[in-house]
Amino acid sequence: MKHRVLLSLCLNLFLLYGVGAQPFPSVEPSEAGFSPGRLALIDSLIQSHIDRNEIAGVVTLIARDGRAVHHKSFGFRRIETGEPMTNDVIFRIASMSKAVTTVAVMLLYQEGKLLLTDPVSKYIPQFRNTVVAVPPPAGAPDTVSFVTAPAVRPITIHHLLTHTSGLTYGAGPAEKLYKEANLDDWYFADHDETIGEAVLRLASLPLAGQPGEGYLYGFSTDVLGYLVEVVSGMPLDRFFEERIFRPLGMSDTYFYLPREKANRLATVYGIDGNRHLAARETPETSDNLIGPRKAFSGGAGLVSTATDYGRFLQMLLNEGELDGVRLLAPKTVEIMHRNHVGDRYDSGKRGFGLGFWVLEDLGRYGEMGTKGAYGWGSAYYPQYWVDPQEDMIALFMTQLTPSGGLDLARKFYTLVYAALEETRSAPEK
Repeated sequence: MKHRVLLSLCLNLFLLYGVGAQPFPSVEPSEAGFSPGRLALIDSLIQSHIDRNEIAGVVTLIARDGRAVHHKSFGFRRIETGEPMTNDVIFRIASMSKAVTTVAVMLLYQEGKLLLTDPVSKYIPQFRNTVVAVPPPAGAPDTVSFVTAPAVRPITIHHLLTHTSGLTYGAGPAEKLYKEANLDDWYFADHDETIGEAVLRLASLPLAGQPGEGYLYGFSTDVLGYLVEVVSGMPLDRFFEERIFRPLGMSDTYFYLPREKANRLATVYGIDGNRHLAARETPETSDNLIGPRKAFSGGAGLVSTATDYGRFLQMLLNEGELDGVRLLAPKTVEIMHRNHVGDRYDSGKRGFGLGFWVLEDLGRYGEMGTKGAYGWGSAYYPQYWVDPQEDMIALFMTQLTPSGGLDLARKFYTLVYAALEETRSAPEK
């Protein structure tokens, strides 16, 4: 039985009426099976990178049994003004949005509103006659970069959830067409259109691979977001708010940030060609504040805090429930973190479930971890994972792109596992 985060009735009422998300109760590391000394290595590691001006600021959250053993902020939300990073800073989470969209789809699935085997065209008819871009035949003119062939099978909802739909972020033989259609990047916050309009345009373009035949990362989750709108009859932001964020007490998670919370949005930094850390997007220039506010990107559009996203992860760890509120059935969560793609993801080192990487074999992965753990990350450099065997979630939040090959996030992952002294998972045989 999973341990639950226990909150009083009063705190639940506060959350219901919009007060900030309830922080995780803290616990001494040794009481949760962690070495305080080795856990402290995380602090010095992160601070050393800040001191070398390789990253601006970080918020961490490591929780076991629903209690935080490490929830700290380091460095700056905004270097130029000296504003410190704090635990309530709001981050653009990009592809960490995908897990939320997956949960939305699975809510509809467990309610009988759809089947994972359903063709997408059942709900979005424009995907009915999909074609695939393939290399031109021998002897074709040099000006012909590809020809099209019919898809051998329809794209299903399962294909979208596992990124085996054939959709990319514009890469592939038909890259020029995607660029002309303004669909050559994951970023939608500056689009003056709805996500539905973008997805319908996407449906007219050739795929980069046959559905069901390979793992290709791309627009699949944005199609799922529009699918949720079609099936539910709600805009995606409203569905998320009513069905996920409000029930979980996630009061700082949005597609587009309310302007009164602008002073909590982190600046995005990047490492340039000269290895210098430079501001790339401030709150004043952020499309999450000043953009058209139209495109609800289920693939990469959300902003959130470590506490909010931590509550979302704790719900998954608790097999679909948090603070007495059940979103997903245990069996629904179970199928989400099983490997659905064989060895087609990460060169077979890890599997891929419905929205996450899944760790099946430590030897093949070649790093520490736990069999059955699952997680993902973000273009802005954060990462998260859920470890059911160790009753643990871990979250590393920052805003860094490009990262210049920085290995801090990977080292954070290693140090979290190295700090565990009392493990609950059986040794892998």
